[in-house]
Amino acid sequence: MSTDYQRAREALGMRLRELRLSAVGGRLTGTQLARRIGWPHSKVYKLEGGRQTATSDDLRSWAQAVGRPDTFAELDVRLKGFESHIRSWRRQLAAGHRPVQDTWNAAVDRAHTIHAWEESVVPGMLQTADYARHIFLRYADLFGTARDADDAVRARLERQAWLYRGGRRLHTLVWEAALHALVCPPSVLRAQLDRLTGTVGMDTVELGIIPLSASLRVPAANGFWVLDEELVIAEDWHAELWLDDSDAVATYLRVWNTLRESAVYGTDAQGVIARARRSVDSRT
Repeated sequence: MSTDYQRAREALGMRLRELRLSAVGGRLTGTQLARRIGWPHSKVYKLEGGRQTATSDDLRSWAQAVGRPDTFAELDVRLKGFESHIRSWRRQLAAGHRPVQDTWNAAVDRAHTIHAWEESVVPGMLQTADYARHIFLRYADLFGTARDADDAVRARLERQAWLYRGGRRLHTLVWEAALHALVCPPSVLRAQLDRLTGTVGMDTVELGIIPLSASLRVPAANGFWVLDEELVIAEDWHAELWLDDSDAVATYLRVWNTLRESAVYGTDAQGVIARARRSVDSRT
């Protein structure tokens, strides 16, 4: 977990403890507070110790239980402050993948230039419907969330309209490993690779492929997207990070430019994709 995120959780926990100890009518023990709210007492101590992330409902219940409903707004602002940058998958996917895709669509719609890096999957902006559907189903199974793959696919395909607008430019790097990964049936992957080949030469897309044999100056870590050199969206297993401070953006752009040195383009990129397709054919 991000150090900044954990520090923010701990600071919120300290504030909750302070409110418990100064409750209207006298200080409360954790057990007394839990009894008032109807929680197991362990939840109180996890929240105060920064070992569990509160929900807005948790904070409202806490504020009311200590006799200080007026503090809810302050507590909720604290929560929204650190969750605006680190968006846990558990919370984001509670209503399925479609709302997450809609949020992405809004961010991408405002952008004119995007730098993307993906090491294990084909970038969403270049995915076929069938490939995207299998990706969403894999994650729904992993996180145990609603299986709204068809709605999520429609939202992702809506985002691809961005590629056909004038004045837009997608600079994307893909590690060759992503072209071989059977996160879908071979027939779906073959169609996806054909789609990827067709994007080479599009005036709005600069597609670079980093061959498995290429020398890397930095490790091929998690994927990320930089929008207009103002916002970074990066994925980890526990959360999606939305970072807009200049230092973070500069770091991710530096990583992207370093990875770019290992990429091939044009006919060389098509050659790598063709090699991956032959490999898929040989496995069926």
